[in-house]
Amino acid sequence: MKYAYPAIFTPEDEGGYGVMVPDLPGCFTCGNNIIDAIDMARDAISMWICDAEDKNESIPEPSDLSKHQPSSGGFINLVDVDTIEYRRQNDSRAVKKTLTIPSWLNVKAEKAGINFSQVLQNALKDQLDLNN
Repeated sequence: MKYAYPAIFTPEDEGGYGVMVPDLPGCFTCGNNIIDAIDMARDAISMWICDAEDKNESIPEPSDLSKHQPSSGGFINLVDVDTIEYRRQNDSRAVKKTLTIPSWLNVKAEKAGINFSQVLQNALKDQLDLNN
């Protein structure tokens, strides 16, 4: 899923930027410079949304940029995220699954040296249209 949320960037006294995403409660981060702050905002938003998705919680709609007023020296910027891509890059841990196939198919596949895990991963990606 792709999203874009307004983020408020505020310069910090010691350098860098603090970032707040007002539509996502508790979503705060910071960065050493503007590029780092944008990357950190993208990461924080992605984590917030992935957590909500995993818990089947509702995800707030992004608000209009004009609804927010940055503090002096700060600015508002839209930050886009792709939670599918985020999960691909950050959650590649293996999860054990038990499945059932006919005995004759198991014998043929084992003789052919088929990697069951790889076949299942490929089939799931095809089924979910995740092969980009």
